[in-house]
Amino acid sequence: MSAELRWREEPFAKLTAPELYAIYVLRQRVFVVEQTCFYLDADEYDPLSIHLWAESAGVLHAYLRIVPAGTKFDEVSLGRVVTAPEARGTGLGRELMRRGLAAVGPVPVRIGAQAHLEKFYGELGFVRASDEYDEDGIPHIEMTRTL
Repeated sequence: MSAELRWREEPFAKLTAPELYAIYVLRQRVFVVEQTCFYLDADEYDPLSIHLWAESAGVLHAYLRIVPAGTKFDEVSLGRVVTAPEARGTGLGRELMRRGLAAVGPVPVRIGAQAHLEKFYGELGFVRASDEYDEDGIPHIEMTRTL
């Protein structure tokens, strides 16, 4: 991440083909290949979502999508939260979440979080809202952030 980081936020319909490709490459690189979860990453929520990412020199370093309330959950949801392996440990994931929360404003937010990240999301104001469940072979929990 030597070049200056640039933050972008776009609805699906305004994504260019290269931007969408870069988003899918990062998500598949981490969620499918690194975590060995074989599932269809591109889903029905992508076209309905706002996409937020950090890039430099055309390379995505972090990404999340904002799913509108009433779509996946009753509340707004931040999902597909991902930091590229080479950008981990830099604080970029925390900044990504801060920007995602700022983008949605002062509304309740629900996430489906990998269970091992409960402390990370807790530090951002989320509290556990479900028992642990299996999603694609990885333990998950729902967490909420209220006003």
